[in-house]
Amino acid sequence: MASTPALRRSTAASAVRARARGTPHGSVRAARSGAASGDAGALDALIHHRIRLGIVSALAGTDSLSFTELKVLLKTTDGNLSVHARKLEDARYIECRKSFDERRPRTDYRLAIEGRRALERYLGHMEALIRVTRHTLER
Repeated sequence: MASTPALRRSTAASAVRARARGTPHGSVRAARSGAASGDAGALDALIHHRIRLGIVSALAGTDSLSFTELKVLLKTTDGNLSVHARKLEDARYIECRKSFDERRPRTDYRLAIEGRRALERYLGHMEALIRVTRHTLER
């Protein structure tokens, strides 16, 4: 199988993630499956997506944000925001409240307790990855 630059980058990133988790490079797949089983050392793939990380991060700094405010803040489309917000809602990371402002429908989101915990775990994991990468680069 030919090695492409994208494949090499992906493999290198997998190795860095494996080192951060303290697992050998060959067991990255096993460590990834740990995310589904609740392994605290595994990266939360649900939050890792750019839009979902943006939603959770934005909500962490405020009581609530409207759909429109999130859409503008994240520079995304209605459909894209809706799909990603629903995934976070299904995971109970965010809470959604629908109401009417005069005759206009309004959707507000707030970060749930489980979402705050998940974000804290995610940030801790990313900080560990950064430490391992810096240590590797300093060698």
